[in-house]
Amino acid sequence: MKIISRIIPLLFLATMISCKQEKQTPKVIYEQVKESISPKKVDTSSIKIADLPIHMEGSNYLIHPVGDVRVYDDYSKVYGSSKTNQVSYAISNYNRFELTGYFDNLKFQHIDSTNVIKLTDDKIQIQTVTFLNTISDKFKKQILVYTLVDDDTNKDDKIDQNDIKSLYLSYSNGSKFTKISEPLQELIDWNIIEVQKRLYFRCIEDINKNGAFDKNDKVHYHFVNLLANEWKAEEYMPI
Repeated sequence: MKIISRIIPLLFLATMISCKQEKQTPKVIYEQVKESISPKKVDTSSIKIADLPIHMEGSNYLIHPVGDVRVYDDYSKVYGSSKTNQVSYAISNYNRFELTGYFDNLKFQHIDSTNVIKLTDDKIQIQTVTFLNTISDKFKKQILVYTLVDDDTNKDDKIDQNDIKSLYLSYSNGSKFTKISEPLQELIDWNIIEVQKRLYFRCIEDINKNGAFDKNDKVHYHFVNLLANEWKAEEYMPI
């Protein structure tokens, strides 16, 4: 009985050490160090679909969000909120001046035209689109701000919310689609200072290259002159 009583605490201690050694899944992979493992097969099918167009007040364009609807054979998992026969056909949500969701492109249509133009040919995942209505009202510049993923930074062969989020700008018709944030810097947040006609934003850089963003990394502060002919981020040092 003494031997058993000694073994049980040792097993418990080993379990606790093992749990502590578990690491958070990294958001950035700098080198591929493990062998490729075949992913678990799931019976799914993917349907390319567009939501009904939305019009942001003050803009001259309709926006058609485009993405995938995924159907699982056992119906145990579906995306979105509007369901027909256990399948969701909603890929985005709209709240006056902001469009949110997980979609892979946008198409733009002038309110007086039937012509539809896509935003990009690149593979991306758009998460938010915001129309700067106050900038439009005061300075007659119709600008959209995007938060999106444009690179498979964690090397899992997918571009999704588990990769680094970036900041982009474009005009309300999708033209001049421009990346503002730096590569491999995770967007934290952004805001508009109207009196300066500027967009301010913060990003974090994984300076210790451990694949995660934590207290040991560096926060960068930038601003962009929204009325400039060329949108270019300038770094400033508030601390």
